[in-house]
Formats: sequence, C-alpha cells, structure tokens
Amino acid sequence: MKNILVMGGAGYIGSHTVKHLVENGYNVIVADNLISGHREAITTDKFEIADLMNKESLRAVFKKYPIDTVIHFAAFIAVGESVENPAKYYTNNVIGTLNLLDVMLEFDVKKIVFSSTAAVFGNPIYTPIDEKHTTNPINPYGQTKLMIEKIFEDYRRAYGLSYIAFRYFNASGCSFDGSIGEAHNPETHLIPLVLKAIKGERENIKIFGDDYDTPDGTCIRDYIHVEDLAVAHRLAVENIDKFSGTLNLGTSKGTSVKEIIDISEKITGKKCPVVIEKRRAGDPAILSATSDKAKEILGWSPKYNMEDIIKTAWNWELNKKY
Repeated sequence: MKNILVMGGAGYIGSHTVKHLVENGYNVIVADNLISGHREAITTDKFEIADLMNKESLRAVFKKYPIDTVIHFAAFIAVGESVENPAKYYTNNVIGTLNLLDVMLEFDVKKIVFSSTAAVFGNPIYTPIDEKHTTNPINPYGQTKLMIEKIFEDYRRAYGLSYIAFRYFNASGCSFDGSIGEAHNPETHLIPLVLKAIKGERENIKIFGDDYDTPDGTCIRDYIHVEDLAVAHRLAVENIDKFSGTLNLGTSKGTSVKEIIDISEKITGKKCPVVIEKRRAGDPAILSATSDKAKEILGWSPKYNMEDIIKTAWNWELNKKY
C-alpha cells in the first residue's frame, strides 16, 4: 500500500484520519512538532518530530521514508488569535507550507491533500455554499488558507502538483471506540464547551444573539463528524490522480446553537447553564455548505448526524485519555 505522510497527524482531525488510514491498510507516517498535538493520539509506530519552519526536519522525514502522498493538517487555527497576531499565522501557515512544498518537490513528491477551511468564504452571499461561491476571508486565518490554495494552483500549473483542498466547516465528535478525541487548549469549539458546561467545568455557555432570522433565533452552523472527515481524506488520496482543486465538505443544512444545547441535554440527561449575550460582530446567521461536488468526484457524503457527534463527544469527555 501507499506511504502516506500526515503532517499534523497528532492533532484533532489529523489523528482521526491517521487512525482511519491505518485501519484501511495504508502505511502512515506521522510528522508533528507536538506544539498543540498529542503523542497519545498517534495510532502508528511511525512518528517523526518535524516542524514546517525547519526544512531540515522535513527533509529528514522524506529521506527516511519513500512518500507517495502528503496530507497536510499542520497549521495554527484560532481565528481570534490570527487577528491579534497575523504575523504568527502568515509565517507558520503560508511560509511553512511553502517549505513543505519545496521539500516535496526536492523528493519528487507531487500529491498533497490539504486541510483548508470555510473561513475562505467570509460572510456568505447565499447558503448552502458551493465551490463557486466568492472567496472573501474576513480574518488572517482564512486569508492564509486561501493563499495556500492559490499557491497549490500555481504549483499545479508550473510543477505538475496534484492537490485536493478540503474546505470544511465545523469538525465535531470523537472516535466511536473512545480511543482518541478532541483536546484543544484552550478549547474554543461549541460542542465541547457545551459538554464542559454540563459537566460543571465551565460556569455556563454563552449564546451570542438569539434574535437572528433563523427558526429559533440562534446561529446555524454546519457540523461534520470527524470520522466522516477522515473518510473524505482517504477518498482524496485514492482519487487525487483524477482531480485537482477545492471541494466543500458539509451537510447542506446545519444545526442551531439552541438545537445543539437541546440535543446535548437530551443525551447527557443534564441541564446546560446558558447566558444570552449580544451578537458578535461579523457572525452570519447561517453558514452551511453543499457537498454535491465531493459526492460526484469522491463518492463522499456524511454518514453521521448530530446525535452521533454529541454521543461520541460526551463519551470522550467522560473517559478522555489525554
């Protein structure tokens, strides 16, 4: 089977993708600097410490293993921090990716699957968002991901790079066997924050605006189970010789903040303390994506629903390993 290098494979989505690839017979090499990743999350014995900002550490990995395809998750991802410290994001995300591409081309590796983001779209003109939607990021994090997408396209034309860039919305849930899960520090994602409030680890959960033009007045976002995302990355590896470009991964409908709280209370049997705050600037009422193109090209569609997401996330919260 192919040797797949997963950059950032000790992180949340990366570790679930590594687990899925290993279970499907791939030889997986994980490279991570462990700044935000977890060694305990890596389910392969082929692990190398490497950093996007250190080309020699990247070269060492490519010298040690004959790599067929790279899956690239390694990035800083906190939107708020990107606004406060854009230099950190442009340096790590953009220059780091250029370093990775330089080393890939040195070793004649020309296939990469990239973890992009719905943040490239900015405030939506219409929903559900498709691949033709205008890209207009409203924060440096989204800008870095869009820049990288454009770099890939230029490298495709000039150097024959094959790439698939996934623009996904909110990765959610944890592995069904409970072995790996979501462990950010600090945690900023809604579902684990709701579950921590239910557990009593947080005083409450804040809802930023309950007067939006949605059925229950709260914002609607698209959530995809992390194991569905892992499947998409495997399918990308298997189809990258046939297609290069960007693909959205979404459910087309989304779930509101209140719905997530209601489902969490139902699954846990406990109440979530809630405080209603004013709207945050720049928060659109609805953000969701259509995955029709991913279904057509990869044969991918999301398998799991919001109850699956919250059940697996709650199981992880109660029994987490790291």
